[in-house]
Amino acid sequence: MRTLLNSRGRGKARWRFNWRVQGVEDSRVMLKNYKELKVWQKSYQLCVEIYGVTKRFPKEERYGLTSQIRRAVVSVPSNIAEGYGRKTIPEYVRSLYIAYGSNCELETQILLSGDLDYIKDIEVEELLNKIWEVERMLKALIKSLGKKNLNPRPLEPSNP
Repeated sequence: MRTLLNSRGRGKARWRFNWRVQGVEDSRVMLKNYKELKVWQKSYQLCVEIYGVTKRFPKEERYGLTSQIRRAVVSVPSNIAEGYGRKTIPEYVRSLYIAYGSNCELETQILLSGDLDYIKDIEVEELLNKIWEVERMLKALIKSLGKKNLNPRPLEPSNP
């Protein structure tokens, strides 16, 4: 839903979008910033957890698989945040697709880490469940934004 600000005719009118927040009774709550997005919160927590897991990887993997996993996991919340700060919904959706791709890349790397016995099977299962949860949330957010009017009017990020 778009709301026109500064409707008194003074200055330039700005558009602000009301995003639906999962788990909130009034689903038209205005988000102050990307950190209030559940998908960003989940992906950020996954990032912290993955860093802890990869600390235990063999030293010879420091510049190989460890580095790849860390880059992929950091990319997910980073692209969600970057997209949120973009000027238009299509730009936001594009960043969410990049985050989705990084999440898929992370899944592959975690599977490989398990097969190489760098991560215990139970940890692989737990991590994959968290990765799949982020995947579902990204798909839902992309789908909900796709239903919105994709008129490329600039978004004005709200000040926290």
